[in-house]
Amino acid sequence: MTKESLEKATFAGGCFWCMVKPFDTQPGIEKVVSGYTGGHTVNPTYKEVCSGTTGHTEAIEITFDPAIFPYEKLVEVYWQQTDPTDAAGQFVDRGDSYRPVIFCHNDEQKEIAEKSKAALDASGRFKKPIVTEIAKAETFYPAEEYHQDFYKKEKAHYEGYQVASGRAAFIDANWKG
Repeated sequence: MTKESLEKATFAGGCFWCMVKPFDTQPGIEKVVSGYTGGHTVNPTYKEVCSGTTGHTEAIEITFDPAIFPYEKLVEVYWQQTDPTDAAGQFVDRGDSYRPVIFCHNDEQKEIAEKSKAALDASGRFKKPIVTEIAKAETFYPAEEYHQDFYKKEKAHYEGYQVASGRAAFIDANWKG
């Protein structure tokens, strides 16, 4: 993996703690950073984003090698971590700062995301329409250090949150088997 071959992908799917591990464990992923994007406040803090005044959403920025793990596969993994029919947040996390968004870094990513969204909508997997937003990637601000790699640092808290938030049950019911 050379630095020149690496690309970025940015996804918002509710609480960023829950979005890191599914990508971090894939081949060809160099790093996954939790942070904030899509808003108007420069260098926002977690507290500011949670206040709902920054316009930002919690997101992850993935640095990946598309020759090993193409963007199409990243989008597939993304869908399987979210409720793509809920634009008002994800699971117990409600509000604009938890809205689901695929932030595209170029036209190719946008085309892939739009085709994937249309295919998911047409699949009939969900009774409600797919409402995940597809938007142009904006400045990404890394979250505070204690949010990074949360699933590794706070394993029990992370696993408990996956269950208590309803995310684990939703994924099991809609994406497994």
